[in-house]
Amino acid sequence: QVQLVESGGGLVQAGGSLRLACAASGSFRSINAMGWYRQAPGKQRELVASVTGESSTNYADSVKGRFTISRDNAKNTVYLQMNSLKSEDTAVYYCNADITGLVWKYNSWGQGTQVTVSS
Repeated sequence: QVQLVESGGGLVQAGGSLRLACAASGSFRSINAMGWYRQAPGKQRELVASVTGESSTNYADSVKGRFTISRDNAKNTVYLQMNSLKSEDTAVYYCNADITGLVWKYNSWGQGTQVTVSS
């Protein structure tokens, strides 16, 4: 089973930047698509950005031009560089990954990391 551990969240002023990281560990054959989701209080969890195994990326309209997703396959890590942060970016950010395990394929979530943007 894979474990996804996020890091890099915190408190930042509007206009500032943060870089989130999500490292996968455990026993698996490969990591396919990876993504970042977020959930603000009282709202549904939403996709922020995703990256395929071939590094094709997809972004929510609300973050296009401000956020950049990338991955380091050698480190089994996905990153989210967040620039020009706004108060509406405040949320718990979750890492997600499609895993090809030793026996079957499955989807896995990290525990989440809080991002708070003060205005």
